[in-house]
Amino acid sequence: MKYITRTIWILSLISLFTDTASEMLYPIMPIYLKTIGFSVLLIGILEGIAEATAGLSKGYFGKLSDLSGKRVPFVQLGYSLSAVSKPMMAVLIYPLWIFFARTIDRLGKGIRTGARDALLSDETTRRDKAKVFGFHRAMDTLGAVFGPLLALLYLYFHPHDYKTLFYIAFFPGLLAILASTLLKDKKAPLNNHKKNTSFFSFLKYWNESPTNYRRLAIGLLTFTLFNSSDVFLLLKIKQSGLNDTMLIGVYIFYNLIYAIFAFPIGILADKVGLKTIFITGLSLFAIVYFGMSINTNLYLFIVLFFLYGIYASATEGISKAWITNIVDKKDTATAIGTYTGLQSICTMIASTLTGFLWYKFSATTAFITTGIVTLAIVIYFFTIPKPDIKNY
Repeated sequence: MKYITRTIWILSLISLFTDTASEMLYPIMPIYLKTIGFSVLLIGILEGIAEATAGLSKGYFGKLSDLSGKRVPFVQLGYSLSAVSKPMMAVLIYPLWIFFARTIDRLGKGIRTGARDALLSDETTRRDKAKVFGFHRAMDTLGAVFGPLLALLYLYFHPHDYKTLFYIAFFPGLLAILASTLLKDKKAPLNNHKKNTSFFSFLKYWNESPTNYRRLAIGLLTFTLFNSSDVFLLLKIKQSGLNDTMLIGVYIFYNLIYAIFAFPIGILADKVGLKTIFITGLSLFAIVYFGMSINTNLYLFIVLFFLYGIYASATEGISKAWITNIVDKKDTATAIGTYTGLQSICTMIASTLTGFLWYKFSATTAFITTGIVTLAIVIYFFTIPKPDIKNY
């Protein structure tokens, strides 16, 4: 475990605390917004604006991090904004205030993502990238286990007291802020091209980036266009007769599997190759969606969500490790920010597309379409050459 440095531990703990706070609120957010007068349409607009803010800002702040040669200030500011946004949503319930607080939360994510992933990359060698990103994803996803469990426990004793949860969620966020003060910047390579710092200037990186980065990003983004929100998977099992408690239980189970396997799969990926593991993950994703299209059995749903957890372990951290291995070190945050920014936009399109297919045809059609497209993307990834083994 010598490759898990002090900085990697700190970043992983920060992500654990932050995700605990966020996931504590995730299951009850729509319910809370409805209790304070938000319509379904207004909730949709709120989430759309929030996610667009996060997506577009990731590229800009990633590039800003590379230009400044600093990582830690972006990490600290980003996590701080997300932490303080939680109680803000309970202090006042005016729509404009709620929009402001939610946007602050997502802006925090946009500010920190590129710099944080670049800092993780800077802390290791190409041979250990998947291990490091896998370890970080494991710790982050544990928050998605702890958060809903804490919410369920609190609501068991205090039913419908949603507002208090927003105040409680500030405390793990505060731990994240305190942990971030322990981070220190290393001397990073300074990018001297400081004239292009407009909000959308990061998009110019696409033309400047290595060919392998563009080929990889095209495959990843095409997959994202058909990888809709997990809400649709949960909705499918809800329609099959599961009650709300079982529904949340399945969601927690998925995140637990994801957290358990992210690190060991990262270790395996560094041994057998990032491309091999990533393609395996995509294949599991296709199997899950084909299975979800026809299944109504509870036990098979559990098996499918187990495989879904393995898929997430084999793709999320692996894709970022792959990206950081094929771009110039001075452009790491820009490359990650550009990709994750475009990924956020594609995710919104994906959910809209899946919702349309579900509404116009059926859930079966929506899931089978996603499965077929994913198999085509798997074939595309086979055409991408493996990186030279010396790069690892």
